[in-house]
This record gives sequence, structure tokens and C-alpha cells, in this order.
Amino acid sequence: MAESTSSDAATHVSVLGAGIVGVCCALYLQRNGLRVTLVDPETPGDGASFGNAGFIAPGSCTPVGMPGLAAKVPRMLMDPLGPLFIRWRYLPHIAPWLFRLLAASTPARVEEISQAMRSLHQSALEDFEPLIREAHAEHLIRRDGRLEVYRDESSLKKSTLKYELMRRRNVNFSVIGADELHEMEPALAPDYGCAVWIPESVHTTDPFGLTQALFEDFRKRGGHWLRERVRGFEMGAHGPVKLFTTGGSHELGSVVVAAGAYSRSLARQLGSKVPLDTERGYHMMLPEPGVTLKHPISSGDHHFAITPMAGGIRLAGTDEFAGLQAPPNYGRADALFTSAKKMFPALQKQGASRWMGRRPSIPDSLPVISRSPRFRSVYFAFGHGHLGLTGAAVTGKLIAEMVSEKPSSIDLAPYRVDRF
Repeated sequence: MAESTSSDAATHVSVLGAGIVGVCCALYLQRNGLRVTLVDPETPGDGASFGNAGFIAPGSCTPVGMPGLAAKVPRMLMDPLGPLFIRWRYLPHIAPWLFRLLAASTPARVEEISQAMRSLHQSALEDFEPLIREAHAEHLIRRDGRLEVYRDESSLKKSTLKYELMRRRNVNFSVIGADELHEMEPALAPDYGCAVWIPESVHTTDPFGLTQALFEDFRKRGGHWLRERVRGFEMGAHGPVKLFTTGGSHELGSVVVAAGAYSRSLARQLGSKVPLDTERGYHMMLPEPGVTLKHPISSGDHHFAITPMAGGIRLAGTDEFAGLQAPPNYGRADALFTSAKKMFPALQKQGASRWMGRRPSIPDSLPVISRSPRFRSVYFAFGHGHLGLTGAAVTGKLIAEMVSEKPSSIDLAPYRVDRF
């Protein structure tokens, strides 16, 4: 990192984390005329940004915690291959997080959270478009909408509250029957009888490639990358003045913490405690799937995604709470294929690869997009859970507005770091 002097510290921003959120923050900060350094020990986009389902979903407004969740917690402890699993050894650590999740699951709180999610995400594609265009990455985006598929109407009715929330948030969707569903997706098993069609959803055919394209545009615009791990900070009277990394020490101007699942300890060092934990997600990539999908699909019955991508079909999803260090349970990725095979009987897994990534999750399903209440030079941009790709560009825009002292595009109160 080029050393900053007191005269240019105000125009230099260090973004800690080079996933899709950090890269979008860096690009929007550049667009506001600031010098930016990205700091990450891994290749940009190589974490959760690598293995997600690829959805950019402006209509996302349903929190993880919904009414009735408490009754489901025992099941989360029993089935290691279920859609949501908590490893027993991790239960004492995750218990405070779970209590916050339950507190966020009351009907009144769910309504508030849903409103905040829609407010944040509704401009997701609009805010991505200039970044994608300037990075010449349009070929990585498909505007095919998305299907949320159910075996029958009784299964669909279990998600009634979800679609009521979407309707109240003015999300464009429609319920379609068996004939239209199988016309849209001929390879789907005949016993699947209904779906919800969400036309405004788009997806990328290569999440890692998209992050890389945006990162290369950042570099071409004069951005600097430090491939180093953050060790800590030297604190001054008004905030951090030096960044300590595996490569040495670096003078700091402003700093944005966008390190995904690794943000909690950095935020704590900067004076803010956040109930951030790690939702471990899995995927299986099928390079020779044997079927063709016309649209990305979410399974409403089994809670995972099936996405057509440049390298085949990706099965992505599930939630596992086991912390940052526990080894992967790739049986969870195999279970995705078992469920997908029921939906698409001709599906094949020759040459399949499996992956596990760490999503940064906050119990109220809202990210932290905030200036530090203690230090004016410190900003936070993490905790997007399943919606990091959807929320990346709008988060970058909001952070750039804060750093540049511009009016915010939306009310930022729901995303404050000190809301807990």
C-alpha cells in the first residue's frame, strides 16, 4: 500500500476484503474520485463470491427468521444433511446468535425487516449495471427470470407468508400451473405441478468470473491490491492510523471493513461488536449434467438453487452452522444432487466437483452498512448472508456516499452497526 501523508489521507480508502461486496465498494469509491487499496490474502472473488448460486434478485425481501422458527430448531440439530443444520459442538457458541434470530422472527419484526430488505435490494440490478458495463462483463449476465418450483399446491401453501411479504413489497411475481411450468422447463419431472415465476430476477453464469472482471476494471482505473492478511490496527485518538498485515505496516486514511465472514474480529478491533456468524453453504458443479435448463430454479420443497452456468449446472444452497474452522461435510453437497435428481431424473454428475463456502450471517438478515459510531474514518460493509451478490453493488454505492459525505440513497438506520 502506498504510504499516505496527512494531506492525502482524506482521499485514500483501504477496503478490507476483495469479495464481490469489497470489489463493488472499491469501484464506487473510485467513481467518487477516491484512491482505493483492496486488501485480501486470497484471490479476489475466491471466497463465498466464488461458489454462490449466481442470483441478483431485487425482489429479495424474506428474512431467514420467520414466525414459527422456534418449532423447527430441534430438527436443525438432528439431520446433518437437512437444509439447515447446527453441529452439536457448535451449539454453545451459536446459542446467543440463535436467540437473536428467534427475536427477529416475530410477525412485527419480520415485517420491518422485509421492508428494509426490499429497500436495500430493489435497485440491485440498476446499481450493478454501470459497473458491469464498464468492466465489459455483460456476457456474464442473463436476464431469464427465475422459477421457484413446488411439487404441488400444498407445498406452495407452506410458503404463503413469503409470497405475502413479496406482494406487500410490490415484487413482480405470478403463480403458474403444471402446463406452463413444463413448457418453460421440459426436463422437469412430471409430478412437479406449480411454480412461482419472478421475471425481474437475473443471474450470472460465472460468479467468480464476474468478480474477477470487476476487479480487473478496478486495477485498470488505478486501484491497488495488497495480497496480505490483516493482523490489526494502530489506533490513534480519532481512529486507526496504521494497518498491520502479514506484509508490514501501512498508513491509513479511511477504512472499509468488507471481509465477509471474517469481519467480526476486525469490527471488534475497531470498537464495534456485531453478532456475525458463519452460515456454511455448499455447492456441486455438474459439468456434463445431461439436461438443459432454460431458467435458474429455486426448489421450494428442498430449499436450494439449480443454476445454468458457463461450466454446466450448479446446485447450491443449504445452511450449516459450524464456525470458520470446522472441516467441510461434503455429504451436504451430495445431498443436493439427490434432491435435484428427483426434480430432473435425467441429471448426471460425471466429473462433478464439490465446494464449501462461508457466508457472513447476521440474525436479523440485514447487513451492516454503516459508519462507525466511534470513528468517522471507519466504515462497515458486511453480513449479507445469502444475498451478497444481490446486495454488493448497492452496498458499494451507499458506502461511497457515506465516505464522500453525500446524501444517502436510502434510509440507513436499519443497517447501522450499533442497532444490536
